[in-house]
Amino acid sequence: MSRSYDRASSILLCAEDGDSILGFDDVEEQGGHRPRWGSEPKRFDFYGDLPVDSTLQSEERLGWLVEREQGHLPREDYGQRLRSGALDLSLRRDAIDWMWKEGSLFSSLLFSSSLLFLVHAHCNFGPLSAYLSVNYLDRFLSAYELPQGKTWMTQLLVVACLTLAAKLEETEVPLALDLQVGETKYVFEDRTIQRMELLVLNTLKWRMQAVTPFSYIDFFLHKFSGGNPPTKLLVSRSTELILGTVIGIDCLAFRPSVIAAAIALLVLRDTQVADAEKSLSFCTHVAKERVLECFEVIQDKVFMWKQSPKDASKRAKVSR
Repeated sequence: MSRSYDRASSILLCAEDGDSILGFDDVEEQGGHRPRWGSEPKRFDFYGDLPVDSTLQSEERLGWLVEREQGHLPREDYGQRLRSGALDLSLRRDAIDWMWKEGSLFSSLLFSSSLLFLVHAHCNFGPLSAYLSVNYLDRFLSAYELPQGKTWMTQLLVVACLTLAAKLEETEVPLALDLQVGETKYVFEDRTIQRMELLVLNTLKWRMQAVTPFSYIDFFLHKFSGGNPPTKLLVSRSTELILGTVIGIDCLAFRPSVIAAAIALLVLRDTQVADAEKSLSFCTHVAKERVLECFEVIQDKVFMWKQSPKDASKRAKVSR
């Protein structure tokens, strides 16, 4: 599919009355109000260190994060609206498909899909940037209705979510053109992307330092294994599973803390390090029933990934 370079996006915005559709007329930059990007953005090896705050070792800090996480989630009815058709599920699917392409982000141990996270492949982004971009996408879609049939707007939204996540987490942010790779129909100008970024920022109330499962996973891996530091294998499997939860909508019903506890329990159980009943006795800030429910959902997803008929043919192509 051919690309539309130069001023294609500007022409589209004019033709579609972009300021009106996107609500840019109602969005004003507030003086001195800018994204609070991390003062020292961290860069993590994709399969090495966890993209987490290593100071998360106390129950007090865990409780503080659990209190904050609700402010960084999509609307509570988001998943149900996607299932019922009130929101266009294909829009979310197409947006994530555009992010995940060609190859495999994940190790062959868990995933059969031939998918490569687009920005990681081309820009070497870390897993937290990948997760945050989908978090921004879901939160935006749950609060702002994009016009149907405007595929260019979906692509523009995805680019804006990617650039915002990169600005927050990456030490080197690529040019906007470098983010628009693959079989993209439109290539947007910087100014157009910045206007969409501003709409996303205002829609999300500038809450960009989201609490994610990565915020908790180190704590639960330590806690459930009796205080032992997680191995690189456990870190890798946890990272894969956390990113895998954004595929589909089954995990939208669970909070990040619950997802992290369930994943820690799953990867430790697989290595016979943790016992479910004993481990859950340490879950003082998350509902045990929800953790078990989430555990079953993710376990079923892993089983389906392993049993996919494409797995055998794709496994040999996956290298990490």
